[in-house]
Amino acid sequence: MHGNGLQLALVFLLAAVVAVPLFKRFGLGAVLGYLAAGVVLGPFGLKVIRDAEPVMGASEIGVVMMLFVIGLELSPSRLWVMRRPVFGLGSLQVGLSGAVLGGIAFALGMGWKTALIVGLALALSSTAVSLQLLAERKALNTPHGRNAFAVLLFQDLAAIPLLAAIPLLGAGAAHQGAPGAGVLKAVAAIVAVVVGGRVLLRQLFRTAARIGVPEMLTASALFAVLGAAWLVSLAGLSMGLGAFLAGVLLADSEFRHEIESQIEPFKGLLLGLFFMAVGMSIDLQRIAAEPAVIVAGALALLALKGAVLFAIGLRPARMPWREALQFGAVMALGGEFAFVVLSEAMKAHLVDAATQSRLVAMVGLSMALTPLATIAVARWLGAHPERAPQRDFDAIPDDHPQVILVGFGRFGQIVARMLVAQKIPFIALETDSEQLEVMRRFGNRVYYGDPARPDLLRAAGAANAAVFVNALEDPAASLRTTRVVRRLYPHLRVFARAHDRRHAWQLMDLGADVTRETFASGLEMGRDVLVALGVARDQAEDRMQRFRQHDESLLATQHLIYDDESALLESAKRARSELEQLFEADADRGDTADGRRAAAD
Repeated sequence: MHGNGLQLALVFLLAAVVAVPLFKRFGLGAVLGYLAAGVVLGPFGLKVIRDAEPVMGASEIGVVMMLFVIGLELSPSRLWVMRRPVFGLGSLQVGLSGAVLGGIAFALGMGWKTALIVGLALALSSTAVSLQLLAERKALNTPHGRNAFAVLLFQDLAAIPLLAAIPLLGAGAAHQGAPGAGVLKAVAAIVAVVVGGRVLLRQLFRTAARIGVPEMLTASALFAVLGAAWLVSLAGLSMGLGAFLAGVLLADSEFRHEIESQIEPFKGLLLGLFFMAVGMSIDLQRIAAEPAVIVAGALALLALKGAVLFAIGLRPARMPWREALQFGAVMALGGEFAFVVLSEAMKAHLVDAATQSRLVAMVGLSMALTPLATIAVARWLGAHPERAPQRDFDAIPDDHPQVILVGFGRFGQIVARMLVAQKIPFIALETDSEQLEVMRRFGNRVYYGDPARPDLLRAAGAANAAVFVNALEDPAASLRTTRVVRRLYPHLRVFARAHDRRHAWQLMDLGADVTRETFASGLEMGRDVLVALGVARDQAEDRMQRFRQHDESLLATQHLIYDDESALLESAKRARSELEQLFEADADRGDTADGRRAAAD
């Protein structure tokens, strides 16, 4: 495309607004949408963009901003706590993956120097793709998400000595300076960012805030990100590492949330541009020329690296196997650093042009396949949910209290506290073993077991109880339990927590007294909102009580027709009109009464 920058921007934005919603509609995620758009637009697709290098260079700012925002979430103390997974798991992953992949390269006839560089280059994963996939699935705070971030952080650090070692291993080693000079420059850059950032960044943002011009904070945030990235890049380090360190330094500042809100829009768009640029770099001609070699190489990379990561997740990281499987799936791809490492290796005559082109195509294809792999793993795990460990119900003392309460979550605990305050004994049953142990540590008398089991109900003394309180969170489990109780113990009065109106009607079918879990709190908030808007408190209280009476009457009326959708919709429309008329009539009566009082005065 030979147009100006505006035309290029329009092309990218059009691709984003078309490809991303389409791919998300089919559950494939935004990353794959951007990658596909890049393939189509790039030099190996429709040739709308003929040279992907400038686009890749500009789009790396998106990765820089992403790492800055991640740094804002990590205070220095929290980062210090992460030192073991960063250096322990990270070094183990890079070492083992590099050894396995390098060993295969050596077995295929490469020299040991070439095999070493190729193995370590392929051991690195894409920070941008992996973190974006984790963010899309809200998995950054899961065990596999936290460990993935720690390993990615180490990989960014490991790329520094790897790039420094290439000239020493290559033919141009004699013309290079002392190897320690690069390390000293790297250390000096990190120290400059840490020390200078701690002294200068907060003062910069305080000054920008005092000026009172909103765009000054935006300019300051961008300056902090790009300045730190530029400084460390002078020493040959990853720009993202500098931005990450700047974010960590600001994590405890009072400007953290404001900075994040300023950076977020730029980060999202530029990160999308980065994924498009990666898609453009996938050499479709090379894949078409050697499809078997490239596809097999990409799949082998994903399989071997995924197996190493799965093993690391299971043993040293001590993750459950389901978490370890997701850890391997999201981290098995090649990374953008591989492009740089392989390019430098070719300049140093360690890798020939044909091998470099094949490896780059394999890495690019692995990055495109990873979103599909993570989706496949997530769906397989969803189709095969983890079975809860089999455990028989706890032994329950034979003291026959008058109340049996099932479900000791946030709802059931409130009921239990009122019973305790009134000195009314009860038996509490809970199906979540973790919740059970937490509640027992606080001295609560709670027992494990499925309340839908007749033998558990019998052991809990249901035959002699007077009230059964069903506070289960899961509507299906709640209905199943209520059905069993009503069948076996018809004398019990059942009070049941209802998730919504339909769940309430189903419980009412079984003869339970229902309490909708958010109804009362919603009414109280509605009353407070009316008061905040100028309605007198006693009038707002009256409105709340009238709404409660009207809605409870409507719930009982609609219970008779809730299986007839058309009748239910008509009833809802009519009820809304009736409620408005009721409030209007109350307002008219209030105005008349005020007029009478004024006349009497």
